[in-house]
Amino acid sequence: MAPKSKISRTRNIGIVAHIDAGKTTVTERILFYSGKSYKMGEVHDGEAVMDWMPQEQERGITITSAVTTCVWNNHDIHVIDTPGHVDFTIEVERSLRVLDGAVVVFCAVGCVQPQSETVWHQADKYGVPKIAFINKMDRVGADFFVAIDMMRKRFTSIPVAIQIPAGSEDSFRGAIDLINQKMLVWDDSTQGMEFSTQEIPEEFAGQAKLKRGKMIEILAEVDDDLADKYLGGEEITVAEIEKALRKATISLKIVPVLCGAALRNKGIQPLLNAVINYLPSPEDIPPVKGINPVTKKEEVRHSSDKEPLAALAFKIMLDEGRKLTYLRIYSGKIRVNDEVYNSIKKKREKIARLLRMHANKRERIDIASAGDIVAVLGLKTTTTGDTLCDEEHPIMLELIEFYEPVISQAIEAKTPADQEKLTMALDKLIEEDPTLKVKYEEETAQTIISGMGELHLEIIVDRLSREFNSHVNVGRPRVVYRETIQKKVEIEGIFEKELGEKKHFGHVRLSLVPRKRGSGNEIIIKIDDSIIPAEYYPVIEEGITEAMMNGVLNGYPVIDVETTIIGGSFRESDSSAQGYKISAATAFRDGCIGADPVMLEPVMMVDIITPSEFMGDVIGDINARKGEIQSVNPKGTVSEIKAKVPLKAMFGYSTDLRSSTQGRAVFSMIFSEYNKV
Repeated sequence: MAPKSKISRTRNIGIVAHIDAGKTTVTERILFYSGKSYKMGEVHDGEAVMDWMPQEQERGITITSAVTTCVWNNHDIHVIDTPGHVDFTIEVERSLRVLDGAVVVFCAVGCVQPQSETVWHQADKYGVPKIAFINKMDRVGADFFVAIDMMRKRFTSIPVAIQIPAGSEDSFRGAIDLINQKMLVWDDSTQGMEFSTQEIPEEFAGQAKLKRGKMIEILAEVDDDLADKYLGGEEITVAEIEKALRKATISLKIVPVLCGAALRNKGIQPLLNAVINYLPSPEDIPPVKGINPVTKKEEVRHSSDKEPLAALAFKIMLDEGRKLTYLRIYSGKIRVNDEVYNSIKKKREKIARLLRMHANKRERIDIASAGDIVAVLGLKTTTTGDTLCDEEHPIMLELIEFYEPVISQAIEAKTPADQEKLTMALDKLIEEDPTLKVKYEEETAQTIISGMGELHLEIIVDRLSREFNSHVNVGRPRVVYRETIQKKVEIEGIFEKELGEKKHFGHVRLSLVPRKRGSGNEIIIKIDDSIIPAEYYPVIEEGITEAMMNGVLNGYPVIDVETTIIGGSFRESDSSAQGYKISAATAFRDGCIGADPVMLEPVMMVDIITPSEFMGDVIGDINARKGEIQSVNPKGTVSEIKAKVPLKAMFGYSTDLRSSTQGRAVFSMIFSEYNKV
């Protein structure tokens, strides 16, 4: 066999899961066994390499996705450890956007938890192949087969066990490899560095045979080559099984499932082998698509050093005040001191330094090529979601979608000196985190920060004082409302005034129609340039868009309105851009006043897992908060409750839930929709 190219020996994977399933512990073990770390960091001691932010170490959770590179069996594996907490979903979203494969970690006790569903569907959205690792097999209540059963019910891709556990809870001894028909046992005295391959003990032999047959049967259903041999009753070799597994995983038909206990150092090496064997290299994924900004036509870039450069900036981080930009290179090469072109901002940028990242430590490199994930110093204008390319062959890759914030909080600087620092610090934090929004309110002289949840804003305030030494007083969290209209109106706006020496005139007729909730705003032009010259259309649209930012009831943004420009007039001597912009904005505002405006509030989808004995209390509490129960699913000793609850009723909910369930229930919530207040 010819030696494999560097790109085919690269894997870009993310570790994703529900909060507390053990993602960071799995990542720490990967680094230790691949020789990247000399000692294992533990999350509970606040010493995990990947959780390097002080806020992460104190809370024992991951907040920012950390990137690292390790080598296993002569393959380069770029690993991104992502957060599990729903407030930081954007970190998972933008990581999955640039990854080729994902390891989804499940807790053997909690099985498929709400946030594991969210990350799974995010991976599906970007077509990312997955391997599942059922962790915590040593915990009381661990059940490998219940977890697989839940995966089968919840997800479209079929889970295929390629290992089964030898025992569970206290008697968890190791993993049985169904492909090679061997039992793997880890040696505790070497911190699991060494493991032995043994024959399958009698007590597990029957089950192993049954599950292996099941594995081959599922593969035969999705792989024609294997189906012929299977139906013909021929012996199927290990190599054929592995080939079929790889093909079916990459084409998103199946998800191989492994098991282990990361904290007890069991199960990590086979997981690394599975990453190499079944997850795609950059060559195995479809070429990335983009739009040529000059021709406006779609173009593709194959994963190759020979093609023109195309790289996506997927994350910005500040490091000691310097801006680090994380890039995924899809095609071409980047060298230090290269000039690259930002096709979104239409500006040239210079690469001052190229770094291979290991969490927050780094190693300088001179060149990076297709398939690599690297960090760059020196980019001034590039922000999250921008494309860097070759100016001769420009391309714009698909943007990363961001979520709208649902919660806001007023902050004000404690002293005038803090005020200066505050403005600068917030600018930097916005660059880093696209889900953070900041607005300065003239009337109250307060700064309003908006984000994805209470924890998100708490971390932002914590970072302001720690990293930027900017101390603030914090107001109570507030809900971010919206406004909309309830009936159709037609309205005209006329602006006629002398400003300076010049007359300004503008006249437009608009029709406003309410749209279905959640469908967004739309502006339609239904006039031709005999009524108003086409050169004024952009300013008319600008006037309407600006008016949408502040509604007529309480100044909240207006959503779900279709605005059609249906008429107006033009005066050769007096018509001006200013005139049309003001008349359009006035018409829109007047239209809203006459269209029965109404306030909307965010409603959250809340997912609660509680021991069954507290179910009545939890449901009673949700009803008291004016929530609507969507479903109740009993799962053995626990029950899952899904409900829609107005966000304003959810402040402080975590404390109330803990006290009413002896601290045993968990919940996650995600924005669902806007509804009438």
